[in-house]
Amino acid sequence: MGLTKLEQKLEQLRALFAEMDRALIAYSGGIDSTLVAKVAWDVLGDRALAVTAVSPSLLPEDLQEACIQAQEIGIAHELVETHELENPNYAANPINRCYFCKSELHDTLKPLALERGYPYVVDGVNADDLTDYRPGIQAAKERGARSPLAEVGISKLEVREIAKHLGLSCWDKPAQPCLSSRFPYGETITIAKLQRVGRAEAYLRKLGLKTLRVRSEGDTARIELPPEQIKEFVLTIDLPQLVAQFQALGFLYVTLDLEGFRSGKLNQVLQMANAG
Repeated sequence: MGLTKLEQKLEQLRALFAEMDRALIAYSGGIDSTLVAKVAWDVLGDRALAVTAVSPSLLPEDLQEACIQAQEIGIAHELVETHELENPNYAANPINRCYFCKSELHDTLKPLALERGYPYVVDGVNADDLTDYRPGIQAAKERGARSPLAEVGISKLEVREIAKHLGLSCWDKPAQPCLSSRFPYGETITIAKLQRVGRAEAYLRKLGLKTLRVRSEGDTARIELPPEQIKEFVLTIDLPQLVAQFQALGFLYVTLDLEGFRSGKLNQVLQMANAG
């Protein structure tokens, strides 16, 4: 009986790491980079190193989860600090903000990899990411980073299927891009704003919600939930208490997006501009 398409891609992924011999993984703790770390560990063992960049744009809860997942895999795991907010090109939040973020990340990881004897820095970019507006991908490529998932042609859905097949507990973990993605392009990003939106999302997760975003626009928090959850949210959540909690964090207004959650929603302004 032949291998399934998914099994073939997994074998290709393993073969790719075997050819590398040693690799440093840009490991955020998301499902994509976790799968990369898992396969790298399975193939390379102690010749693989996962490194997580710590900055105000990463939720403390996400950092904790990344550390736990790395322990579950068994891969060596280190933390490094990045300082993207010190770059005015990043803090100004232009449409190519992610370019400056990934530039800072890989300008930090590449020297570390060379110092430790790792010829390759790899990330968790998957095949679907190549079809979206992701200026950070260009920054990574310019610095020689490789994207094994994309090279093998593994989509986001296939990432989850392979992760489940390999027994990763985070296989169904919702996507969690950096907190800077919660702000409309052109609005200056500060540590205080990142902490405010991060604490707001953490509060909602404590209420049992998983897939969500709190978009921050000036003094307004706009909550995004999956459309099918909106009605239950309004009927069951103590809304006055929620508003009071958000206002205590520094928001003046709290709104609910009636369209519902959609990944990359803030990029629709770019689509409208191109259409015009």
